[in-house]
Amino acid sequence: MSFNSYGTLFRVTTFGESHGPALGAIVDGAPAFIALTEDMIQKDLDRRKPGTSRLHSTRREPDQVRILSGVFMGKTTGTPIALCIENQNARSKDYQDIQNVYRPGHADFTWDRKFGFRDYRGGGRASGRETAARVAAGAVARAMLATLGIDVIGATRQIGSIRAQYDFPDMHRGTENSLRCPDPVATKHMEQAIVQARRDQDSLGGIVELCASGVPAGIGEPVFSKLDAEIGKALFSIGAVKGVEIGDGFELSTLRGSMANDGMIPPDGFQTNRAGGILGGISTGQNIIARLAVKPTPTIQAAQSTVDNQGNPVEIRCRGRHDPCLVPRLVAVAEAMLCLVLADAVLMHRARVGFVQPAGESS
Repeated sequence: MSFNSYGTLFRVTTFGESHGPALGAIVDGAPAFIALTEDMIQKDLDRRKPGTSRLHSTRREPDQVRILSGVFMGKTTGTPIALCIENQNARSKDYQDIQNVYRPGHADFTWDRKFGFRDYRGGGRASGRETAARVAAGAVARAMLATLGIDVIGATRQIGSIRAQYDFPDMHRGTENSLRCPDPVATKHMEQAIVQARRDQDSLGGIVELCASGVPAGIGEPVFSKLDAEIGKALFSIGAVKGVEIGDGFELSTLRGSMANDGMIPPDGFQTNRAGGILGGISTGQNIIARLAVKPTPTIQAAQSTVDNQGNPVEIRCRGRHDPCLVPRLVAVAEAMLCLVLADAVLMHRARVGFVQPAGESS
């Protein structure tokens, strides 16, 4: 198995490479009669595409999506939805010097060890550019979730050591700036830090935060397909992500049970949400909260020590057009993956019990 697919009932397969003719996705399992247009998908893609800010990669890709099948008269037909995004601004010559050299922090070495052959142009299939297909597919999942009153929003919580201060209702303000950060004061400091990192021929990492609201209680399949386990798997599948936590996550390890537990109030509410909206792998009806630790962009222009494919020592200075910080553009990718998880989980729940009860309604 090549493991280019995700999902059980709402299943997505992505294809394409960074410098190939196109990228895309096949979405199978989306119910019929869901309103879906190219403009709806484009809205999410535009939040991820490069070349829109001095803080992003200078590669200018329109990332214009085409729906090739599965939609008629603005609605899904219940058949596979094919989405295609053409690459129009690849510059493969930037990678000629590294075709036999392993870039530190990249998948070059491991890909070569596994397959014995790799597309060195921008990382090929291992490139972050592959996530454009995920965002397109996630937009389809988002459209399905909207029919159930489920909304997924992400924001930049931290870049380097600079942490934003905001409440979850304010997360939508993050869509107003290129850093996807709802805190205007922190945004200013983040911008300065990213610009300085680029001047230093270096990069920064950070934290993306996600909130899914409107998810009804009861979603998730124990024991080996717990909702938080599926969320973790999906978010870890994003190349730059090296850590995931649900709710208060690692902080819970420092508390006593009396502080860590979310007390309940009648008829079926909660006093707090330290568990991040999931207990026993099943949604509680509260907001689902997740955070992703994103490593600094591995491609930097500063000199680094590495080896070539013969094991000889090499000093490398990476060329190409890359983000000095991946966090802002990764927000849309993280949202897409959470949408895909929830769409699949909702269909699994519907298959098991025959219906999905809207959030806030009790049986």
